[in-house]
Amino acid sequence: MYIEQIVTSFIASAAFGMIFNAPKKSLIQCGLVGMVGWVLYIWLQDIGVQRLAATTVAAYCVTMISYFFAKKYRKPIIVFSVSGIIPLVPGGLAYDAMRCAVENQYDQAVQSGAVAFMMSGAIALGLLLSEVTNQVIRKIMLSKAS
Repeated sequence: MYIEQIVTSFIASAAFGMIFNAPKKSLIQCGLVGMVGWVLYIWLQDIGVQRLAATTVAAYCVTMISYFFAKKYRKPIIVFSVSGIIPLVPGGLAYDAMRCAVENQYDQAVQSGAVAFMMSGAIALGLLLSEVTNQVIRKIMLSKAS
């Protein structure tokens, strides 16, 4: 099961990197970032972590790996983080919410929409936490250099 998830998440992230016009030399790293984030997400769910918490942790890790790759390969972090976050985006849930709304199943539409909204917030929280972590690390490094 994990092999299929690994391959498809890698391809999806690398392909989005191509659509996003990421440098060709960075496409492997884009795929790796998305793959790690998605595998972490599904593994956390398999061990019983709730979906929102798994999304937050996976988004955090995606962005921290993106910081590492950005520094190592001297590219903007957005090249890696946008491609890496794509597998976590709740597009299927948003689609289900809209489909249910069109079919006049408003109670189900509201439920699906709320879950999609919360998962989007969990992604944003993971990105924010990684930014805070990065800022703390920078301040520590600057204070040690002084």
